[in-house]
Amino acid sequence: MFDDSGSAQGVTIVVAETDHGRRLDVVLSLNLDGQSRNRCQSLIRDGHVRVNGRTIHLVRHKLFHEDLIELSLPAPVSARPQAQDIPLDILYEDDALIVINKPPGLVVHPAPGNHDRTLVNALLHHCGDNFAGIGGERRPGIVHRLDKDTSGVMVVAKTELAHTALAAQFADHGRTGPLERGYFALVWGRPSPPAATIDTQIGRAPHNRLKQTVLPAKGRQAITHFDTIHSWGRQKSAVSAVNCRLETGRTHQIRVHLAHLGHPVLGDRVYGAGFATKAVHLPPKAAEALKTLRRQALHAARLGFAHPVTGETMQFTSPPPPDLAAVIAALGPPDHDIGDANLHIR
Repeated sequence: MFDDSGSAQGVTIVVAETDHGRRLDVVLSLNLDGQSRNRCQSLIRDGHVRVNGRTIHLVRHKLFHEDLIELSLPAPVSARPQAQDIPLDILYEDDALIVINKPPGLVVHPAPGNHDRTLVNALLHHCGDNFAGIGGERRPGIVHRLDKDTSGVMVVAKTELAHTALAAQFADHGRTGPLERGYFALVWGRPSPPAATIDTQIGRAPHNRLKQTVLPAKGRQAITHFDTIHSWGRQKSAVSAVNCRLETGRTHQIRVHLAHLGHPVLGDRVYGAGFATKAVHLPPKAAEALKTLRRQALHAARLGFAHPVTGETMQFTSPPPPDLAAVIAALGPPDHDIGDANLHIR
């Protein structure tokens, strides 16, 4: 389906009688050689498919006999990430590693739907030949990730030795070393008790493979320690600031655990969608600030680890970025204050 010209290709399909009533993603996968159903679903969601002249984003869209499908296959992208001049907030850097303060909205690694403008592209531009080689390639050594819409502190290895040593620390989750991962979040409601350890099994949701969920069995153990530092409002309008410390590092762990408790992260459209209407009960300034946030109110505020070369314990902190700080300011003075959200990140 792809040529070497670097340009997009158009494909037209007339729905056969045998495909009447079938889903759009199914018909595409049956008619496009070499394209998986997942790939077809990505093309639909990204707006590359039209049916009878109308762009369709719903993979389950039902087709009728003689419907006209028009597909614009995007040009293939290079399998190797390219260096791109993207500003970085660098907290620390030496020959072995670099510590950055990731802004919200920045994807860590190129992937379908985000082929460039990622942290990896930025690091390739900033570090260039300073990468000593990881796995035989001059590339950043990603040892942990933050979701696209989660901000905060990240460490990246620049050498294979550093990558191996840091990866071992993250795999150990700080049980035998100084690794520490602390997060700050704004959540709906007032957790009771105000501090606790959440210890569950987490795995893919049975009915939505894009989500994680707490499972009764057959998941992977996930442990999150949290404590409430202050709260605003009561009942329907209650919001709390919490600190979370990870003892494991599962996908979306904090977001899943807090939602499981009934206190999802503000702005979380995946795990807190059912709480979105609560924003109308917030003070007007806070509701407007939350609307402007346009992401989950979660920030990697603290990261500690042993330097992979010297063994020195290193600790880095980051206050909430401007968009999250604006929500905190708009909420006003806390009704119940246990600490300072900007300082007491444990």
